[in-house]
Amino acid sequence: MAGRINDDDVKAVRDAVPIDAVVSEYLQLRNAGGGNLKGLCPFHDEKSPSFQVSPSKGLFHCFGCQEGGDTIAFVMKIDHLTFSETVERLAAKAGITLRYEEGGYNPSHQRGERIRLVEAHKIAADFYREQLDGPEAEIGRKFLAGRGFDQDAAAHFGVGYSPAGWDHLTRFLRGKGFSDKELISSGLSQDGRRGPIDRFRGRLMWPISDTSGEIVGFGARKLRDDDNGPKYLNTPETSIYKKSQVLYGIDLAKKDIAKVSRAVVVEGYTDVMACHLAGITTAIATCGTSFGNDHIKILRRLLMDNGSARVIFTFDGDAAGQKAALRAFEDDQKFAAETYIAIAPDNMDPCDLRLAKGDDAVRDLVEPRTPLFEFALRQIVGRYDLETPSGRAAALDEAAPVVARIKNSSSQHEVAVQLAGLLGILDTQFVVKRVGQIARWARDRGGDRGPGQGGGPSRGGPPQQQAQAPTAPSGPALNLRSPAHRTERELLKLALQKPALVSPAFDAYGIDEFTAPPYAAVRQCIAEAGGAEQGLAETRDYLVTVLDVAPNDTVRNLVTELAVEVFHGKSIDETYAGMQLVQVRLRAVDRRIDDVQGSLARLGSNVAPDHLAAAQNEVWVLQQYAQSLRSNGADAL
Repeated sequence: MAGRINDDDVKAVRDAVPIDAVVSEYLQLRNAGGGNLKGLCPFHDEKSPSFQVSPSKGLFHCFGCQEGGDTIAFVMKIDHLTFSETVERLAAKAGITLRYEEGGYNPSHQRGERIRLVEAHKIAADFYREQLDGPEAEIGRKFLAGRGFDQDAAAHFGVGYSPAGWDHLTRFLRGKGFSDKELISSGLSQDGRRGPIDRFRGRLMWPISDTSGEIVGFGARKLRDDDNGPKYLNTPETSIYKKSQVLYGIDLAKKDIAKVSRAVVVEGYTDVMACHLAGITTAIATCGTSFGNDHIKILRRLLMDNGSARVIFTFDGDAAGQKAALRAFEDDQKFAAETYIAIAPDNMDPCDLRLAKGDDAVRDLVEPRTPLFEFALRQIVGRYDLETPSGRAAALDEAAPVVARIKNSSSQHEVAVQLAGLLGILDTQFVVKRVGQIARWARDRGGDRGPGQGGGPSRGGPPQQQAQAPTAPSGPALNLRSPAHRTERELLKLALQKPALVSPAFDAYGIDEFTAPPYAAVRQCIAEAGGAEQGLAETRDYLVTVLDVAPNDTVRNLVTELAVEVFHGKSIDETYAGMQLVQVRLRAVDRRIDDVQGSLARLGSNVAPDHLAAAQNEVWVLQQYAQSLRSNGADAL
């Protein structure tokens, strides 16, 4: 068995791979000031960025869920790898040859499972691409040509061909040293009567990559009439392929999605190809499943969920397409981005549209025109006879709760007015009041305000943090003599009264940093109002919004109290604000260090080596950050 990796090599890997480059493979990062970068945390559901990266220190930390560490810790967490697997993967990226303390170099058959399965997929993709040039694959090349894709297009997307025999790929991978168990686990082979056989036979093959660009699965298209399988056959669920968590084309589209704050969601592999070739390089598609919550999380991290972002869904105009659009609208409020729907004339998908009318028609198709909520409301309203009072009333009863789910009051009012027009109800205020009444009922009942609900500052959704904060003060009475509680109170007062002194740093602070439940509730309200940054233009409107999103009178009263209470400091300036910011964050870091060390102490000698290494690594990087906070104050934020 291979020994542990040489410590000097681990350090070389840590120093060689910039943390911002690695993190940027999974989410969009923006300037957070002080040389730091910020983004939406990939480890918990949030609406405003509490995840920070310090390129100069090689560290990341989320003040929402308290995850933190260096590049190695990040990759371990996000890709579910062991410490050794992570170092090996990063070493390969940096071109570093690793040494092992025992047993010399690490033999390939002893490498981590994920790395082995990813390697098998990479070799398989190369194998399939080579097969596309052979005589048997003529039917596949004709299929591609018939849809407007030449040899260069196929090469760009890595399209290949799986031979029609029983075990061509299986035998090839065996020759590369892969075991039958690995071939079955990868999903590339399946059990046959006499051993493993190829899962994909006689089909066009599209490699499916994860956000980091590693191939984790395949989509296979039927070509022959005697193939009794489904039209499209995807890799089964494996340890590296989860269909609800992958998006075809994301590896090619992610940089442009982050750059232009726009994503186009299409329905198939050829639609992605058609869009990219037409210049729509932000197109992606799901892989054999409907667009769901995990897909939203991927896009939100790339879009940064700002209000100017756009997500355009393309669906066929038939009944199935309309059903898919309504299903997408159910999750619409989990975006801060504006969502739109695009339906091509004659119900053509982007691939057919490109063939029939060219690239310009595809580009024109995905220009945002019809908001998804408007399309969904039209579908609901269209089921009723609006010529009769009873029909209009029934349509209002079904549509009003949909509009009431919009959290931002101004956006909700605007959509309610549009609903009145769709229904043909002249008394617009009646519809507005009806929607508002339903929204209040839901709020009073403690309706769904979970992570991801609501949009961004422009259309309505409140930014959310990691978890439900307490909706009302609870627990022991607050003791202002407690340094922690007093500092938390001062920081909230600054965020409410003088947001310019604490922005943008305050908006990266997680709810858990406020240890007193009442203060956590106020922090949640500020987050739902768009963050303290929203108060830079007009403090009054900002406070109104904070009060508007408060879940009950108790929290509203506390917001009012903090908004008018005098400060304890004599001079309320950037220095004073920085002290409060540093103290709140420093206590959060110290609490996390104590938690990790306490956990290790409780486990004693029972802790696994990889877990111990990762925990010790986390403690070390947190201690470095705490020292930086103590030494450099607000400059370390």
